[in-house]
Amino acid sequence: MNESTSSAAVDGLAQGGDSLLGLAMLGKTAAALALIIAILLGLSAWLKRRGGGFHGQQSRLKVIGSTAVGQRERVVVVQVQDRWLVLGVGGGQVNRLDSLPAPTDDATPAQPHAPQGDSFGERLGQALKTNLGRREP
Repeated sequence: MNESTSSAAVDGLAQGGDSLLGLAMLGKTAAALALIIAILLGLSAWLKRRGGGFHGQQSRLKVIGSTAVGQRERVVVVQVQDRWLVLGVGGGQVNRLDSLPAPTDDATPAQPHAPQGDSFGERLGQALKTNLGRREP
């Protein structure tokens, strides 16, 4: 029985060695995956600090205004260099509705009913003076 016990022990060691090899391969794979993830995170942080190459294009495009015309549809006015583009946005699509020359600062019409104050507080004060002036004690 001594021989059978020793052969069983050798078989057990061989199986244990296989499981140790499997764990070693699993550890190497996990370490390689962790290294790849660390490289990707490092590159992502570097690109964010660098600006990602999109910095120069923001100065050429300016959203002038937008308004909702439905639950998922909007009309957006965008200035590109010296042109205003009127765009219809909705349903995963962007369609150009019209193209206009961008107005100069002198050509912008003044709103006739707009209050004269620059800040909200000034406009509120003017509205209160106007409304309180109408009442007679």
